Amino acid sequence: MELRKLRHTRRAIIKNAALAAFASPVIGQGGTTPKPGTSNKAATFVLVHGAWHGGWCWQRVNERLTAQGHRVFAPTLTGVCERSHLDSPNVDLSTQIRDVVNEIRWKDLENVVLVGHSYGGMVISGVAEQVASKIASIVYLDAFVPADGQSLVDQGGKVDAGPFTAPIPAARFAVNEADRAWVDSKMTPQSSACFTEKIKLTGAYQRIARKAFIGAKNFKGFATTLEKIRSDPSWKTWVVDCGHDIMIDKPDELTSILVSLI
Repeated sequence: MELRKLRHTRRAIIKNAALAAFASPVIGQGGTTPKPGTSNKAATFVLVHGAWHGGWCWQRVNERLTAQGHRVFAPTLTGVCERSHLDSPNVDLSTQIRDVVNEIRWKDLENVVLVGHSYGGMVISGVAEQVASKIASIVYLDAFVPADGQSLVDQGGKVDAGPFTAPIPAARFAVNEADRAWVDSKMTPQSSACFTEKIKLTGAYQRIARKAFIGAKNFKGFATTLEKIRSDPSWKTWVVDCGHDIMIDKPDELTSILVSLI
């Protein structure tokens, strides 16, 4: 009698366990519904910082994208931050375009979501001229969108008289108050040639299928650019309620937007 009860109990346990396993969602195989701003599709992101910044400024976005299973590359351009020992008056826009082109080529990156912040818009425009076939989406994050033959200075950007240009304080970029001292401590001077070199473009970035511009509500430096792009139906646009360094002020919101462009 006791043996029959034991066998019955064991069969019930095995049956219930099998039913529970069948009913449970399978993570990573389409069984779960992604949260807003996430994706079950892994992507490759190349994040290009703006003037005086470095790869450090993407840390918060990098962590969020990586946590969702995406590959993230955030190179620091030649001559600034941890690569400031390589700075010289000969470092120019072409140098920093090559930095990103080589990042993509030498690491065999494909279907890239290419993001450029501020001055980084100049860089990614030049990158598209050389590796457009590897770029699935191009994103201008409160950034310069140059025409052929323009420099950053031609578009109203800052440049100092000497061979190097000092950073603009974080407060003038309307960075949130809690992070301003940290941002200022990380920024380094940059070769003025980066800002005076005129870019050569054929319009390759315009031919990329998915194009986006993300503006900062509390920094008006790119308001005119945003309004111009909004009139072009081939672009998607967003405005985020923060200062110029959107990746620092609103990493969650920015991550959600970037993932939507996969």
